Amino acid sequence: MYAIMGITGQIGSVIGRSLLAAKQPVRAVVRDAGKSQVWADRGCEIALANIEDAASLTTAFRGAERVFVLVPPNFDPAPEFPEARAIAAALRTALEAARPARVVYLSTIGAQASQLNLLTQHTIIETTISELPTPITFLRPAWFMENSSWDVAPPLCQCG
Repeated sequence: MYAIMGITGQIGSVIGRSLLAAKQPVRAVVRDAGKSQVWADRGCEIALANIEDAASLTTAFRGAERVFVLVPPNFDPAPEFPEARAIAAALRTALEAARPARVVYLSTIGAQASQLNLLTQHTIIETTISELPTPITFLRPAWFMENSSWDVAPPLCQCG
């Protein structure tokens, strides 16, 4: 069983569809039950979880061999990053209790920076969960091509 966080978004949905196409069992970990039906219809088991709630995360991860962790973005964190610290603690507790065989955490380029910056949120989470005995892969992408659509104006005419 693969537990996939962020399955209703760009990255998680690709992972979920790819695993289902490969006939692998998938547990869709979602915050909003309203967004889960499409994944239930595709054959996923559904788990409702809040990223800062260790109990709901533990339930979502329990029995999964593999867990993909995607943390919702926070572009305006409070000083000292209390939100990231709460997420890190909840993830650590849940992963420690559920004991999946492997974890993949979608981080970001710059998480290794020593100076505090917006990306420090991922540094905090990486540092906290890396202390677990579970093998964890930290992915640090620089950018996703889909994000470029924010910077590119649509064509002025539909010439054809």
